[in-house]
Amino acid sequence: MQDRLDRIDDAILAELQNDAWLSNKELAKRVHLAPSSCLERVRRLRELGALTGFHASVDPRALGIGIQALIAVQMRTHDSTRVHEFLDLAATVPEVVAVFYLAGKTDFLVHVAVADSDHLRTMAIDTIGALPEVAHVETSLIFDQRRNPVRRAIR
Repeated sequence: MQDRLDRIDDAILAELQNDAWLSNKELAKRVHLAPSSCLERVRRLRELGALTGFHASVDPRALGIGIQALIAVQMRTHDSTRVHEFLDLAATVPEVVAVFYLAGKTDFLVHVAVADSDHLRTMAIDTIGALPEVAHVETSLIFDQRRNPVRRAIR
């Protein structure tokens, strides 16, 4: 897919990652295209699978979330069935924001958003740590975060 994208596509993707609420008219202006051409480009990017969705950023405090953390998980076994079971289970837990399946000492990194430290302890020990396939958990608090848009890989 990367070969089918050009610098204008890159610019459209960057602009939409920074503000998915942009009107087509404003997006076209920012990437120096006619609105009709811009609309066609966005449609094509969706068809190619380069644009997979549009997301709203929400202030966690507005939802009563006081703490975010990363929970590093080491599994007892590493067979495919257990890996997929863990990923499927994590997807059902409302406090889980994202799960990353990793190579290395840590098997999974689970991003959670919870109300307070008691809630975090419950998540780390009683929800994730209590699973029989989990050998070890280590929790790190997130003090702050920044998100950068995904850009074309530079070689």
